[in-house]
Amino acid sequence: MHASLLLVSALAASVWAAPTYPQVDADAAIPDNIRAISEYFNLLASKVQDSRILSTPPTCDLSQVSLPAAAAGLPPPSAGLTLKHIAIGRGTQNYTCDPRNSTAAPVPTGAVATLFNASCVAATSPALASVLGRAALHFSLPQSASARALSPSNLAVSGRHYFTGDGVPFFDLDVAPQRPLGAIPCGKAGAMAAPATAGRGLGGESAVPWLKLTAKPGATGGLQEVYRVETVGGSAPATCSGMPAGFEVQYVTQYWFYAK
Repeated sequence: MHASLLLVSALAASVWAAPTYPQVDADAAIPDNIRAISEYFNLLASKVQDSRILSTPPTCDLSQVSLPAAAAGLPPPSAGLTLKHIAIGRGTQNYTCDPRNSTAAPVPTGAVATLFNASCVAATSPALASVLGRAALHFSLPQSASARALSPSNLAVSGRHYFTGDGVPFFDLDVAPQRPLGAIPCGKAGAMAAPATAGRGLGGESAVPWLKLTAKPGATGGLQEVYRVETVGGSAPATCSGMPAGFEVQYVTQYWFYAK
């Protein structure tokens, strides 16, 4: 396939493809953060222009894709595993507070997110995938039961992320019938603070930490490890002062899935 056609298909579907729910609504973008959205579209336009002079077509092969250099503070992927999927997660980090103790720190109770297939974008342009995460935070939060694409892109849903009743992080990548990838309950195997350059949340919240997670019994599809990197927002305030008993903080991140 001609280089420009492939890169346009991989990176710029949001510009030419028929819109799908949730549709891009410029009014949904937060005016104070329009810079993040402008950065995404400017970089997207640059990548489309670059594709016109490529001597060979870009590839969506993940075999040569590595975690961001800033993730060096996390344990590396285990030997024998290969990168199977990259998703952008858009959702909420959830917390509780004791109304009787305003000085206590909020307690994390898990997260809920819709996962969108970003494998090809991350393989062809890691910078574009990172900027897309920052931009996506400023568009309406997808409804988990009906979201079909990630605004302001046209990336399709590839999975769901939530915590089980036992408090176990769970990723379901079997929601796309045309390409089921498995499911993985997991536990934390490493953590590091997000880089100082990480994007802040809608209320100025700092980015949640970067993580390495490893599979618990019950994983399918050969899935063994998950990395949470390129986080944007999601952190709770330092104390429960002025906070309700339960609340959510919106976030975006990349999840990298490794399998046997």
